[in-house]
Amino acid sequence: MDSSSVITFLIVLLVSYGGWRTKNLSFSGALSALLLGCIIGYFYHWKGLLLVGAFFLSSSIWSKLFSSSKEEIEGRLAKTSVRDWQQVLANGGPAALFIILFHVTGSEWWLYSFAAAIAASNSDTWASEIGPLSRKDPFSLRSFKRVEKGTSGAVSMIGTIAALTGSTFISLLFCILIDSFQWKLFILISAAGFLGNVLDTVAGAYLQVEFTCPVCKSSTEAAVHCGTDTVRSKGFLWLNNEGVNFLSSFLAGTALLFFIPG
Repeated sequence: MDSSSVITFLIVLLVSYGGWRTKNLSFSGALSALLLGCIIGYFYHWKGLLLVGAFFLSSSIWSKLFSSSKEEIEGRLAKTSVRDWQQVLANGGPAALFIILFHVTGSEWWLYSFAAAIAASNSDTWASEIGPLSRKDPFSLRSFKRVEKGTSGAVSMIGTIAALTGSTFISLLFCILIDSFQWKLFILISAAGFLGNVLDTVAGAYLQVEFTCPVCKSSTEAAVHCGTDTVRSKGFLWLNNEGVNFLSSFLAGTALLFFIPG
């Protein structure tokens, strides 16, 4: 192992440990972040780590800001700002896969897919964290009615703007890092990242599993709520929020392949 690899490992280890100590990551989440960080750092060095770091840091900041106003949502949906291994792999797994394919094939399109996958994860996370701050309840794409904040498959104006901004942020940073800013590539990655968020929302509305609590009558993503087993109201049992996140990030990256010349 050369010195650069050792430095990469130590940096990823420090960041993962910091995420655990600051309660942005659970212990399992920190281990998963360490694994994915080492993969991305080994195959794309500091640029890859910086891009992933920008996603993790910005998402953590938005998660902590105005957290008191989102406590009700976390309690109802059994979600917290502490990310476990499933959430880490759902958001970072596709990016790690694409960067490995870039290393194996040498094709820059896989590198662009890597950026698009992170852009999609950032887009979805910013929408999820900022959207609930809207004064009005969001609209469900399934019922076209206003639903409780935090409901999967629901959209709001502020959440949509946050999603587009989150995708654009990662795309802009990536285009700066490659030392050759190209407007076409910037727009392409931004669009692919935002598309990933759109796919996430649609899948959340129609395919993601959702339960109803027989006690408080709320919709939830938890199998147990208010100390009682919940009843499935829609979606596939095997497709939870993490599965939808993984799928949308992966599809955002592969969507770029349709734009390959020839």
